[in-house]
Amino acid sequence: MRGRTRITGIMTAILMAGVMAGCSVQAGKQVEPTTGKQQTKETVQETVQETELQKPTHPEPSQIQPFPDVEKETKAEPLIGGKRIILMTDIHYLAESLTDQGDMFQAMVEHGDGKLTNYVWEITDAALEEIKLLSPDALIISGDLSLQGEKKSHEELAKKLDEVEKAGITVLVIPGNHDINNPSASVYSGGDRYPAEPTTPEDFERIYKEFGYSEASSRDANSLSYTYDLGPSMRLLMLDTCQYEPRNKVGGMIKTETYEWIKEQLKQAARDSVILLPVAHHNLLEESKVYADDCTIEHSEELIQMLEGENIPLFLSGHLHVQHFMRNNDIGIYEVVTSSLSTPPCQYGVLDYMEDETFYYYTRKVNMEKWARKNKSTDENLLNFDTYSPPVLKQIFYNQAYDAMKNSAEEETGSIFVKLTESEKQQMAKVYGDINAACYGGRAYEVVKEAVKQPGYSMWKEYCYPSILYEYLEYIIEDAVQDYNVLSIE
Repeated sequence: MRGRTRITGIMTAILMAGVMAGCSVQAGKQVEPTTGKQQTKETVQETVQETELQKPTHPEPSQIQPFPDVEKETKAEPLIGGKRIILMTDIHYLAESLTDQGDMFQAMVEHGDGKLTNYVWEITDAALEEIKLLSPDALIISGDLSLQGEKKSHEELAKKLDEVEKAGITVLVIPGNHDINNPSASVYSGGDRYPAEPTTPEDFERIYKEFGYSEASSRDANSLSYTYDLGPSMRLLMLDTCQYEPRNKVGGMIKTETYEWIKEQLKQAARDSVILLPVAHHNLLEESKVYADDCTIEHSEELIQMLEGENIPLFLSGHLHVQHFMRNNDIGIYEVVTSSLSTPPCQYGVLDYMEDETFYYYTRKVNMEKWARKNKSTDENLLNFDTYSPPVLKQIFYNQAYDAMKNSAEEETGSIFVKLTESEKQQMAKVYGDINAACYGGRAYEVVKEAVKQPGYSMWKEYCYPSILYEYLEYIIEDAVQDYNVLSIE
Protein backbone atom coordinates (compact mmCIF):
# COMPACT_ATOMS: atom_id res chain seq x y z
CA MET A 1 0.00 0.00 0.00
CA ARG A 2 1.24 3.51 -0.75
CA GLY A 3 1.88 6.38 1.65
CA ARG A 4 0.30 4.87 4.77
CA THR A 5 -1.39 7.54 6.89
CA ARG A 6 -1.23 7.69 10.69
CA ILE A 7 -4.70 7.04 12.10
CA THR A 8 -5.76 7.70 15.68
CA GLY A 9 -8.06 5.37 17.59
CA ILE A 10 -10.98 7.73 17.06
CA MET A 11 -10.47 7.97 13.34
CA THR A 12 -9.94 4.25 12.92
CA ALA A 13 -13.42 3.62 14.26
CA ILE A 14 -14.88 6.30 12.01
CA LEU A 15 -13.11 4.99 8.92
CA MET A 16 -14.15 1.42 9.61
CA ALA A 17 -17.74 2.61 9.62
CA GLY A 18 -17.00 4.65 6.51
CA VAL A 19 -16.77 1.67 4.18
CA MET A 20 -20.22 2.76 2.99
CA ALA A 21 -18.69 5.74 1.29
CA GLY A 22 -15.58 4.76 -0.64
CA CYS A 23 -12.90 7.04 0.75
CA SER A 24 -15.14 9.60 2.42
CA VAL A 25 -15.38 9.61 6.20
CA GLN A 26 -18.50 8.17 7.81
CA ALA A 27 -20.38 10.84 9.73
CA GLY A 28 -21.49 10.61 13.32
CA LYS A 29 -25.08 10.98 14.45
CA GLN A 30 -26.76 13.82 12.66
CA VAL A 31 -28.62 16.29 14.84
CA GLU A 32 -30.35 18.57 12.36
CA PRO A 33 -31.51 19.32 9.82
CA THR A 34 -33.15 15.94 9.29
CA THR A 35 -33.29 14.57 5.78
CA GLY A 36 -36.85 13.29 5.71
CA LYS A 37 -38.75 13.50 2.45
CA GLN A 38 -40.93 16.44 3.38
CA GLN A 39 -38.66 18.65 5.52
CA THR A 40 -39.09 22.32 4.47
CA LYS A 41 -36.30 23.55 3.86
CA GLU A 42 -20.75 31.16 -10.64
CA THR A 43 -17.56 31.04 -9.58
CA VAL A 44 -13.97 32.01 -10.38
CA GLN A 45 -12.74 29.68 -13.12
CA GLU A 46 -9.06 28.75 -12.96
CA THR A 47 -7.63 27.95 -16.38
CA VAL A 48 -4.48 25.96 -16.88
CA GLN A 49 -2.79 26.74 -20.18
CA GLU A 50 -0.17 24.37 -21.53
CA THR A 51 0.68 25.42 -25.11
CA GLU A 52 0.02 28.16 -27.60
CA LEU A 53 -2.22 25.95 -29.72
CA GLN A 54 -5.28 27.59 -31.13
CA LYS A 55 -8.07 27.40 -28.58
CA PRO A 56 -10.82 24.97 -29.64
CA THR A 57 -14.40 26.12 -29.59
CA HIS A 58 -16.04 24.98 -26.37
CA PRO A 59 -19.54 25.69 -25.12
CA GLU A 60 -19.33 27.75 -21.96
CA PRO A 61 -21.29 26.29 -19.02
CA SER A 62 -23.41 29.41 -18.89
CA GLN A 63 -24.45 28.91 -22.52
CA ILE A 64 -25.93 25.45 -21.90
CA GLN A 65 -29.08 25.77 -19.83
CA PRO A 66 -31.21 22.63 -19.62
CA PHE A 67 -34.76 23.42 -18.51
CA PRO A 68 -34.55 27.22 -19.02
CA ASP A 69 -38.22 27.18 -18.07
CA VAL A 70 -40.80 24.52 -17.30
CA GLU A 71 -42.39 24.48 -20.74
CA LYS A 72 -39.38 24.71 -23.06
CA GLU A 73 -36.10 22.80 -23.23
CA THR A 74 -33.00 23.86 -25.16
CA LYS A 75 -30.61 21.29 -26.61
CA ALA A 76 -26.91 22.01 -27.08
CA GLU A 77 -25.28 21.62 -30.47
CA PRO A 78 -23.08 18.51 -30.89
CA LEU A 79 -19.36 19.08 -30.41
CA ILE A 80 -17.43 19.43 -33.67
CA GLY A 81 -13.85 18.17 -33.90
CA GLY A 82 -13.92 16.08 -30.76
CA LYS A 83 -16.00 14.08 -28.31
CA ARG A 84 -18.24 15.32 -25.52
CA ILE A 85 -18.31 12.87 -22.62
CA ILE A 86 -20.52 13.10 -19.54
CA LEU A 87 -18.89 11.73 -16.40
CA MET A 88 -20.99 10.46 -13.51
CA THR A 89 -19.68 8.50 -10.58
CA ASP A 90 -20.63 7.20 -7.16
CA ILE A 91 -24.37 7.36 -7.73
CA HIS A 92 -24.93 4.76 -5.00
CA TYR A 93 -28.35 3.95 -6.38
CA LEU A 94 -30.74 1.93 -4.20
CA ALA A 95 -33.70 0.07 -5.71
CA GLU A 96 -36.93 1.59 -4.41
CA SER A 97 -38.25 -1.88 -3.51
CA LEU A 98 -35.41 -2.32 -0.99
CA THR A 99 -36.63 0.36 1.41
CA ASP A 100 -39.86 1.50 2.99
CA GLN A 101 -38.03 4.69 4.05
CA GLY A 102 -38.64 3.77 7.66
CA ASP A 103 -36.55 4.47 10.76
CA MET A 104 -33.59 2.29 9.83
CA PHE A 105 -33.36 3.82 6.36
CA GLN A 106 -33.60 7.36 7.73
CA ALA A 107 -30.95 6.57 10.33
CA MET A 108 -28.67 5.26 7.58
CA VAL A 109 -29.13 8.49 5.63
CA GLU A 110 -28.85 10.86 8.58
CA HIS A 111 -25.85 9.11 10.10
CA GLY A 112 -24.13 8.63 6.76
CA ASP A 113 -21.42 10.39 4.85
CA GLY A 114 -23.40 13.02 2.97
CA LYS A 115 -25.12 10.99 0.26
CA LEU A 116 -28.76 11.96 -0.15
CA THR A 117 -29.90 8.38 -0.56
CA ASN A 118 -33.41 9.49 0.40
CA TYR A 119 -33.48 11.41 -2.91
CA VAL A 120 -31.23 9.22 -5.04
CA TRP A 121 -34.17 8.27 -7.31
CA GLU A 122 -35.04 11.88 -8.13
CA ILE A 123 -31.39 12.94 -8.43
CA THR A 124 -30.65 10.08 -10.83
CA ASP A 125 -33.73 10.72 -12.96
CA ALA A 126 -33.04 14.45 -13.12
CA ALA A 127 -29.39 13.94 -14.07
CA LEU A 128 -30.13 11.38 -16.79
CA GLU A 129 -32.88 13.55 -18.23
CA GLU A 130 -30.70 16.65 -18.13
CA ILE A 131 -27.71 15.20 -19.96
CA LYS A 132 -29.83 14.32 -22.99
CA LEU A 133 -29.92 18.05 -23.70
CA LEU A 134 -26.12 18.32 -23.74
CA SER A 135 -25.77 16.20 -26.92
CA PRO A 136 -22.94 14.04 -25.55
CA ASP A 137 -21.22 11.25 -27.45
CA ALA A 138 -21.14 9.09 -24.33
CA LEU A 139 -22.13 8.85 -20.69
CA ILE A 140 -19.49 7.16 -18.52
CA ILE A 141 -20.36 5.99 -15.01
CA SER A 142 -17.09 5.18 -13.26
CA GLY A 143 -18.19 2.87 -10.47
CA ASP A 144 -20.23 2.65 -7.29
CA LEU A 145 -23.41 2.51 -9.31
CA SER A 146 -25.21 0.89 -6.36
CA LEU A 147 -25.49 1.73 -2.68
CA GLN A 148 -24.02 -1.53 -1.40
CA GLY A 149 -24.01 -3.86 -4.39
CA GLU A 150 -27.64 -4.97 -4.24
CA LYS A 151 -28.53 -6.91 -7.40
CA LYS A 152 -31.94 -5.22 -7.58
CA SER A 153 -30.29 -1.81 -7.43
CA HIS A 154 -28.11 -2.64 -10.43
CA GLU A 155 -31.06 -4.07 -12.36
CA GLU A 156 -33.24 -1.02 -11.68
CA LEU A 157 -30.49 1.42 -12.63
CA ALA A 158 -29.77 -0.53 -15.82
CA LYS A 159 -33.36 0.03 -16.94
CA LYS A 160 -32.86 3.78 -16.55
CA LEU A 161 -29.60 3.64 -18.51
CA ASP A 162 -31.40 1.79 -21.29
CA GLU A 163 -33.65 4.83 -21.73
CA VAL A 164 -30.55 7.00 -22.14
CA GLU A 165 -29.23 4.73 -24.88
CA LYS A 166 -32.61 4.84 -26.61
CA ALA A 167 -32.09 8.62 -26.78
CA GLY A 168 -28.97 7.99 -28.86
CA ILE A 169 -26.33 8.34 -26.13
CA THR A 170 -23.72 5.61 -25.62
CA VAL A 171 -23.57 4.48 -21.96
CA LEU A 172 -20.44 2.82 -20.55
CA VAL A 173 -19.90 1.56 -16.99
CA ILE A 174 -17.23 0.00 -14.81
CA PRO A 175 -17.63 -1.33 -11.26
CA GLY A 176 -16.76 0.44 -8.04
CA ASN A 177 -15.72 -1.04 -4.71
CA HIS A 178 -19.34 -1.15 -3.49
CA ASP A 179 -20.80 -2.94 -6.49
CA ILE A 180 -19.68 -6.58 -6.42
CA ASN A 181 -19.64 -9.30 -3.74
CA ASN A 182 -20.64 -6.79 -1.08
CA PRO A 183 -21.93 -8.44 2.13
CA SER A 184 -23.45 -5.11 3.20
CA ALA A 185 -26.16 -5.31 0.52
CA SER A 186 -29.32 -4.63 2.53
CA VAL A 187 -33.07 -4.26 2.64
CA TYR A 188 -34.39 -1.51 4.95
CA SER A 189 -37.74 -2.30 6.58
CA GLY A 190 -39.09 -0.27 9.48
CA GLY A 191 -36.51 -0.33 12.24
CA ASP A 192 -34.70 -3.34 10.77
CA ARG A 193 -32.07 -4.03 8.16
CA TYR A 194 -31.51 -7.46 6.66
CA PRO A 195 -29.45 -8.89 3.80
CA ALA A 196 -30.36 -8.28 0.17
CA GLU A 197 -29.11 -10.40 -2.71
CA PRO A 198 -25.61 -9.21 -3.63
CA THR A 199 -24.10 -8.99 -7.12
CA THR A 200 -21.47 -11.35 -8.47
CA PRO A 201 -18.95 -10.37 -11.17
CA GLU A 202 -20.97 -12.46 -13.61
CA ASP A 203 -24.16 -10.66 -12.59
CA PHE A 204 -22.52 -7.27 -13.12
CA GLU A 205 -21.36 -8.15 -16.61
CA ARG A 206 -24.76 -9.60 -17.51
CA ILE A 207 -26.79 -6.68 -16.14
CA TYR A 208 -24.62 -4.09 -17.87
CA LYS A 209 -23.75 -6.07 -21.00
CA GLU A 210 -25.32 -3.42 -23.24
CA PHE A 211 -23.32 -0.66 -21.55
CA GLY A 212 -19.82 -1.55 -22.73
CA TYR A 213 -19.27 -5.25 -22.29
CA SER A 214 -21.06 -6.69 -25.32
CA GLU A 215 -19.62 -3.99 -27.59
CA ALA A 216 -16.05 -3.94 -26.27
CA SER A 217 -13.23 -3.92 -28.78
CA SER A 218 -11.12 -5.87 -26.28
CA ARG A 219 -11.88 -7.62 -22.97
CA ASP A 220 -9.47 -8.46 -20.18
CA ALA A 221 -9.86 -12.12 -19.24
CA ASN A 222 -8.86 -11.47 -15.61
CA SER A 223 -11.08 -8.52 -14.68
CA LEU A 224 -14.05 -6.47 -15.82
CA SER A 225 -11.76 -4.14 -17.76
CA TYR A 226 -12.38 -3.48 -21.46
CA THR A 227 -11.77 -1.03 -24.27
CA TYR A 228 -14.47 0.69 -26.30
CA ASP A 229 -14.09 2.52 -29.60
CA LEU A 230 -15.88 5.86 -29.38
CA GLY A 231 -15.69 6.68 -33.06
CA PRO A 232 -12.69 6.15 -35.35
CA SER A 233 -10.27 8.44 -33.48
CA MET A 234 -10.88 7.72 -29.76
CA ARG A 235 -10.69 4.56 -27.68
CA LEU A 236 -11.74 4.37 -24.03
CA LEU A 237 -9.67 2.24 -21.66
CA MET A 238 -12.21 1.22 -19.00
CA LEU A 239 -10.20 -0.17 -16.07
CA ASP A 240 -11.62 -2.39 -13.33
CA THR A 241 -9.50 -1.42 -10.30
CA CYS A 242 -11.72 -3.11 -7.71
CA GLN A 243 -10.98 -6.00 -5.37
CA TYR A 244 -13.98 -8.27 -4.84
CA GLU A 245 -12.66 -11.80 -4.52
CA PRO A 246 -13.92 -13.39 -2.34
CA ARG A 247 -15.61 -10.18 -1.07
CA ASN A 248 -15.28 -6.48 -1.74
CA LYS A 249 -12.53 -4.27 -0.36
CA VAL A 250 -12.42 -0.47 -0.27
CA GLY A 251 -8.98 -0.04 -1.80
CA GLY A 252 -8.06 -0.43 -5.45
CA MET A 253 -5.54 -2.68 -7.17
CA ILE A 254 -4.77 -3.88 -10.68
CA LYS A 255 -3.84 -7.52 -11.17
CA THR A 256 -0.48 -8.44 -12.70
CA GLU A 257 -2.30 -10.20 -15.55
CA THR A 258 -4.40 -7.10 -16.20
CA TYR A 259 -1.24 -4.99 -16.46
CA GLU A 260 -0.13 -7.27 -19.30
CA TRP A 261 -3.46 -6.65 -21.03
CA ILE A 262 -3.09 -2.88 -20.49
CA LYS A 263 0.36 -2.95 -22.10
CA GLU A 264 -1.09 -4.63 -25.15
CA GLN A 265 -3.91 -2.07 -25.36
CA LEU A 266 -1.39 0.77 -25.27
CA LYS A 267 0.57 -0.83 -28.08
CA GLN A 268 -2.58 -1.46 -30.11
CA ALA A 269 -3.77 2.12 -29.70
CA ALA A 270 -0.39 3.35 -30.98
CA ARG A 271 -0.62 0.99 -33.96
CA ASP A 272 -4.16 2.17 -34.70
CA SER A 273 -3.21 5.85 -34.21
CA VAL A 274 -6.16 6.47 -31.89
CA ILE A 275 -6.50 8.57 -28.77
CA LEU A 276 -6.62 6.37 -25.66
CA LEU A 277 -8.55 7.81 -22.71
CA PRO A 278 -8.26 5.78 -19.46
CA VAL A 279 -11.08 5.65 -16.89
CA ALA A 280 -11.14 3.93 -13.48
CA HIS A 281 -13.03 4.03 -10.20
CA HIS A 282 -10.01 4.45 -7.93
CA ASN A 283 -7.54 7.31 -8.18
CA LEU A 284 -4.32 7.17 -10.18
CA LEU A 285 -2.60 9.93 -8.19
CA GLU A 286 -2.62 10.72 -4.48
CA GLU A 287 -5.56 13.09 -4.78
CA SER A 288 -6.06 12.86 -1.01
CA LYS A 289 -2.98 12.79 1.19
CA VAL A 290 -5.13 11.74 4.14
CA TYR A 291 -6.87 8.78 2.48
CA ALA A 292 -4.19 7.67 0.04
CA ASP A 293 -4.27 4.03 1.14
CA ASP A 294 -7.89 3.34 0.24
CA CYS A 295 -8.31 5.84 -2.59
CA THR A 296 -5.15 5.57 -4.69
CA ILE A 297 -4.63 2.43 -6.80
CA GLU A 298 -2.12 0.25 -5.00
CA HIS A 299 1.33 0.49 -6.63
CA SER A 300 -0.07 2.90 -9.22
CA GLU A 301 3.45 4.06 -10.10
CA GLU A 302 3.60 1.27 -12.68
CA LEU A 303 0.39 2.43 -14.35
CA ILE A 304 1.53 6.06 -14.28
CA GLN A 305 4.80 5.11 -15.96
CA MET A 306 2.98 3.12 -18.65
CA LEU A 307 0.51 5.89 -19.44
CA GLU A 308 3.08 8.69 -19.41
CA GLY A 309 5.33 6.54 -21.60
CA GLU A 310 2.64 6.82 -24.27
CA ASN A 311 2.12 10.55 -23.61
CA ILE A 312 -1.46 10.04 -22.47
CA PRO A 313 -2.49 13.40 -21.00
CA LEU A 314 -5.60 12.60 -18.95
CA PHE A 315 -6.98 10.01 -16.52
CA LEU A 316 -10.56 10.03 -15.20
CA SER A 317 -11.74 8.60 -11.86
CA GLY A 318 -14.17 8.89 -8.95
CA HIS A 319 -14.31 7.08 -5.55
CA LEU A 320 -13.09 10.04 -3.47
CA HIS A 321 -16.52 11.77 -3.47
CA VAL A 322 -14.55 15.05 -3.60
CA GLN A 323 -14.30 17.20 -6.74
CA HIS A 324 -10.60 17.52 -7.50
CA PHE A 325 -7.84 17.37 -10.08
CA MET A 326 -4.06 17.38 -10.06
CA ARG A 327 -1.07 16.73 -12.27
CA ASN A 328 1.68 14.22 -11.66
CA ASN A 329 4.90 16.04 -10.72
CA ASP A 330 3.58 19.21 -12.39
CA ILE A 331 4.64 17.94 -15.82
CA GLY A 332 3.03 14.53 -16.25
CA ILE A 333 -0.46 13.14 -16.65
CA TYR A 334 -3.52 14.99 -15.36
CA GLU A 335 -6.17 13.24 -13.31
CA VAL A 336 -9.69 14.59 -12.87
CA VAL A 337 -11.79 13.16 -10.04
CA THR A 338 -15.52 13.80 -10.41
CA SER A 339 -17.48 14.07 -7.17
CA SER A 340 -20.35 11.80 -6.10
CA LEU A 341 -23.58 12.47 -7.97
CA SER A 342 -25.70 11.78 -4.88
CA THR A 343 -23.68 14.02 -2.54
CA PRO A 344 -24.30 17.79 -2.53
CA PRO A 345 -23.73 19.72 -4.71
CA CYS A 346 -24.99 16.70 -6.74
CA GLN A 347 -23.03 17.35 -9.91
CA TYR A 348 -21.49 15.57 -12.88
CA GLY A 349 -18.60 16.33 -15.20
CA VAL A 350 -18.62 17.40 -18.83
CA LEU A 351 -15.48 16.68 -20.85
CA ASP A 352 -14.95 18.13 -24.32
CA TYR A 353 -11.97 16.18 -25.65
CA MET A 354 -10.64 17.41 -28.98
CA GLU A 355 -8.87 15.45 -31.70
CA ASP A 356 -5.62 17.34 -31.01
CA GLU A 357 -5.87 16.10 -27.37
CA THR A 358 -6.63 19.48 -25.90
CA PHE A 359 -9.56 19.24 -23.54
CA TYR A 360 -11.97 21.26 -21.48
CA TYR A 361 -13.58 19.83 -18.33
CA TYR A 362 -16.22 21.44 -16.16
CA THR A 363 -18.94 20.33 -13.77
CA ARG A 364 -22.67 20.93 -13.87
CA LYS A 365 -24.87 20.83 -10.81
CA VAL A 366 -28.08 18.90 -11.44
CA ASN A 367 -30.90 21.43 -11.59
CA MET A 368 -33.19 19.68 -9.15
CA GLU A 369 -35.50 22.65 -8.61
CA LYS A 370 -36.41 23.01 -12.28
CA TRP A 371 -36.74 19.26 -12.61
CA ALA A 372 -39.11 19.21 -9.62
CA ARG A 373 -41.25 21.97 -11.12
CA LYS A 374 -41.26 20.28 -14.51
CA ASN A 375 -42.42 17.03 -12.94
CA LYS A 376 -44.98 18.80 -10.73
CA SER A 377 -43.38 17.62 -7.49
CA THR A 378 -44.93 18.78 -4.23
CA ASP A 379 -41.83 17.96 -2.17
CA GLU A 380 -40.55 21.19 -0.64
CA ASN A 381 -37.01 19.82 -0.37
CA LEU A 382 -36.87 19.20 -4.12
CA LEU A 383 -38.58 22.46 -4.99
CA ASN A 384 -36.03 24.28 -2.81
CA PHE A 385 -33.11 21.91 -3.32
CA ASP A 386 -30.47 24.62 -3.47
CA THR A 387 -31.58 25.77 -0.02
CA TYR A 388 -32.19 22.30 1.40
CA SER A 389 -29.07 20.35 0.43
CA PRO A 390 -26.05 22.49 1.49
CA PRO A 391 -26.98 22.64 5.20
CA VAL A 392 -27.50 18.88 5.26
CA LEU A 393 -23.91 18.26 4.15
CA LYS A 394 -22.51 20.89 6.53
CA GLN A 395 -24.44 19.37 9.42
CA ILE A 396 -23.09 15.89 8.71
CA PHE A 397 -19.52 17.15 8.76
CA TYR A 398 -20.28 19.23 11.83
CA ASN A 399 -21.41 16.05 13.58
CA GLN A 400 -18.38 14.19 12.34
CA ALA A 401 -16.06 16.58 14.16
CA TYR A 402 -18.34 17.08 17.17
CA ASP A 403 -18.77 13.36 17.77
CA ALA A 404 -15.01 12.76 17.54
CA MET A 405 -14.49 15.38 20.24
CA LYS A 406 -17.47 14.22 22.29
CA ASN A 407 -16.41 10.59 22.31
CA SER A 408 -13.04 11.48 23.77
CA ALA A 409 -13.62 14.56 25.84
CA GLU A 410 -10.23 14.21 27.46
CA GLU A 411 -7.34 12.71 25.50
CA GLU A 412 -3.61 12.87 25.92
CA THR A 413 -1.84 14.82 23.17
CA GLY A 414 1.89 14.53 23.68
CA SER A 415 2.48 15.45 27.31
CA ILE A 416 -0.67 17.53 27.83
CA PHE A 417 -4.35 16.78 28.18
CA VAL A 418 -6.96 18.47 26.00
CA LYS A 419 -10.37 19.05 27.54
CA LEU A 420 -12.74 21.05 25.36
CA THR A 421 -15.71 23.02 26.57
CA GLU A 422 -19.10 22.62 24.90
CA SER A 423 -18.72 26.03 23.26
CA GLU A 424 -15.28 25.15 21.90
CA LYS A 425 -16.58 21.89 20.42
CA GLN A 426 -19.43 23.68 18.69
CA GLN A 427 -17.26 26.44 17.24
CA MET A 428 -14.59 24.02 16.06
CA ALA A 429 -17.15 21.65 14.55
CA LYS A 430 -18.82 24.49 12.66
CA VAL A 431 -15.55 25.55 11.02
CA TYR A 432 -14.79 21.95 10.10
CA GLY A 433 -18.26 21.44 8.63
CA ASP A 434 -18.16 24.61 6.55
CA ILE A 435 -14.70 23.97 5.11
CA ASN A 436 -15.20 20.25 4.43
CA ALA A 437 -18.56 20.75 2.72
CA ALA A 438 -16.99 23.30 0.37
CA CYS A 439 -14.11 20.91 -0.26
CA TYR A 440 -16.48 18.15 -1.41
CA GLY A 441 -17.82 20.49 -4.08
CA GLY A 442 -14.29 21.43 -5.18
CA ARG A 443 -14.69 25.02 -3.99
CA ALA A 444 -12.98 25.19 -0.61
CA TYR A 445 -11.13 28.27 -1.84
CA GLU A 446 -14.39 30.20 -1.59
CA VAL A 447 -14.72 29.76 2.18
CA VAL A 448 -11.28 29.24 3.72
CA LYS A 449 -10.27 32.90 3.76
CA GLU A 450 -13.16 33.79 6.07
CA ALA A 451 -13.27 30.45 7.90
CA VAL A 452 -9.71 30.74 9.19
CA LYS A 453 -10.64 34.08 10.77
CA GLN A 454 -13.21 32.39 13.01
CA PRO A 455 -12.46 31.66 16.69
CA GLY A 456 -13.19 28.00 16.04
CA TYR A 457 -10.26 27.74 13.67
CA SER A 458 -7.94 29.39 16.18
CA MET A 459 -8.97 26.64 18.59
CA TRP A 460 -8.03 23.99 16.04
CA LYS A 461 -4.61 25.65 15.72
CA GLU A 462 -4.21 25.83 19.48
CA TYR A 463 -5.28 22.30 20.37
CA CYS A 464 -4.43 20.40 17.14
CA TYR A 465 -7.12 17.97 18.30
CA PRO A 466 -8.52 15.52 17.31
CA SER A 467 -5.20 15.23 15.50
CA ILE A 468 -6.33 13.37 12.36
CA LEU A 469 -9.21 15.78 11.78
CA TYR A 470 -6.87 18.71 12.35
CA GLU A 471 -4.42 17.28 9.80
CA TYR A 472 -7.26 16.81 7.31
CA LEU A 473 -8.49 20.36 7.90
CA GLU A 474 -5.02 21.77 7.36
CA TYR A 475 -4.65 19.74 4.17
CA ILE A 476 -7.91 21.15 2.80
CA ILE A 477 -6.82 24.71 3.61
CA GLU A 478 -3.41 24.17 2.01
CA ASP A 479 -5.04 22.63 -1.07
CA ALA A 480 -7.74 25.33 -1.42
CA VAL A 481 -5.92 27.35 -4.05
CA GLN A 482 -8.35 27.15 -6.98
CA ASP A 483 -11.68 26.00 -8.28
CA TYR A 484 -11.43 22.26 -8.99
CA ASN A 485 -14.54 22.32 -11.17
CA VAL A 486 -12.91 23.72 -14.30
CA LEU A 487 -9.81 22.52 -16.13
CA SER A 488 -8.80 23.66 -19.61
CA ILE A 489 -5.70 22.27 -21.31
CA GLU A 490 -4.84 23.90 -24.62
